[in-house]
This record gives sequence, C-alpha cells and structure tokens, in this order.
Amino acid sequence: MTAPLDVVAWPVRTARLSLRAATPSDVAPTWRFRGLESVGRWITRAPATLEEFRASFEQPDRLAKTLVVELDGEVIGDLMLAVQDAWSQAEVADQARGVQAELGWTLHPDHAGRGYATEAVRELIRICFEDLGLRRVTAGCFADNEPSWRLMERVGMRREAHTVRDSLHRSGA
Repeated sequence: MTAPLDVVAWPVRTARLSLRAATPSDVAPTWRFRGLESVGRWITRAPATLEEFRASFEQPDRLAKTLVVELDGEVIGDLMLAVQDAWSQAEVADQARGVQAELGWTLHPDHAGRGYATEAVRELIRICFEDLGLRRVTAGCFADNEPSWRLMERVGMRREAHTVRDSLHRSGA
C-alpha cells in the first residue's frame, strides 16, 4: 500500500527552504532543537535523552508523517503531515477516507522570527490541497503557545475552537 506522502516528488523547494521526507539520519539534527527546553515545553512528547528521542523518531509510523525543513542543507525544523479520515456519517464513510490532515511544526529557535516557519507551513498546506487533493487541514496547540497559533492565523487557518481545560500540559497547567 502506498503511503500518502509517497505521491509527492520530494524534495519540495520554496524560495528559501527545502522540505523532504525525514529519514533515520535526521535524528541528531532534529534532536538539536527538539531537545531544547524552550521547544520541549510545547511538543506532545519531550524525551529526556537522544536515545529516547531516537526510539520514538525512528518508528515507521512517525517517519511516514514527518518532514524536515532545510535551509542551505541544514535541518532547521520539522513538520508533521498526518493524513486522516474525516468524521462522517456511515453512508458516506468511504468518501471520508484519507481526505484531511493534521499538521504540526517545530522550528529551531535560532531561526525564529525570519518567516521560515510561515514559508514552510504555507508550502505544507499547498502540498495538502494541490498535491494530495485533501479537503481539510487542521492543527492544534496549547492556548499559551502564542507563536504557534499566530502562525496558524498568518497562513490563513481559522480558529474553530478555543477550549479551556481540554488538555493537560506536563507542567500541570
């Protein structure tokens, strides 16, 4: 069976960046920013060591939905593109298979504030609609992660929900 991202001709280039499917060799460059406390506070899983991170990163299901963002050959971020089935009624469930995606992103803080995340996510959304033919994309973040929800707004996403006490942060908040 073909994985959804296999239909895209990688790498995909933007004006300044290159997006490509992640490989096991991307563990160390990705850990350089994912291992930072300032990044780990916002991501779903924040392993304490490179070995823990490697065990998670190299799982086939994770690699199948992970892209890396490169600037001049250096990995400066990663993206998640998880193709999913849409919610539907039983009579149209077949038409709802694989028509939407959940998106996610992480950027090395050293490269923040230069528009790289916006450029990468705009391209990711283009890939979703034009290359993959999806009908909907979603993304979520903690309410206190202002840079992430502002990025969503910049790329044209609309806020459909703002929940209170819907999730638990590892800080206990």
